[in-house]
Amino acid sequence: MLLADILPTSYEVGVLNGRVRPGDTVVVVGAGPIGLAAVVTARLYSPAHIVVIDKADSRLQAAKMFGADTAVLAGTDVVMEAVGTPQTFELCTTLVRAGGNIANIGVHGKPAVLHLEDLWIRNITITTGLVDTYSTPKLLGMLVAGQLDLGHMVTRRFTLDDFAEAYDVFAGPIHTGALKVVLSR
Repeated sequence: MLLADILPTSYEVGVLNGRVRPGDTVVVVGAGPIGLAAVVTARLYSPAHIVVIDKADSRLQAAKMFGADTAVLAGTDVVMEAVGTPQTFELCTTLVRAGGNIANIGVHGKPAVLHLEDLWIRNITITTGLVDTYSTPKLLGMLVAGQLDLGHMVTRRFTLDDFAEAYDVFAGPIHTGALKVVLSR
């Protein structure tokens, strides 16, 4: 699942569409698996700072393990929205600097307000999209070469007999601290 969805989605829709460059300040809103994968793949482009915003302390700690910085800088070059709620998208529009980029990774089920009256003068670029996984071979090569460390992404392992418990753990990440669970025989 990591290479089929999470990693290429964050890389293509977040990092590449967000145009992360060396020296940039990057903010990722949402420290679930998608947001954490955005941190890992953004690091490939040597940004100066990566800031992660989330409301669960366990996920913020995970973000630090994956390479997020603890310093918060005002006016960021690239903001990646990785939650998919109107509130987090609107937060991203307030965090991006003039001339910066917002890469919307999250899947939105409700409309978000786009304040063009504020954004147009700041020359903001907003990108969205669905992953097509063209980067999977490149990401697999980087994973094999040790350039991407995703060892902490799987936080719990279950047998197929424990499917119901695995589902409950994954369904309540704020309480369980789960990022990804693995089911095996």
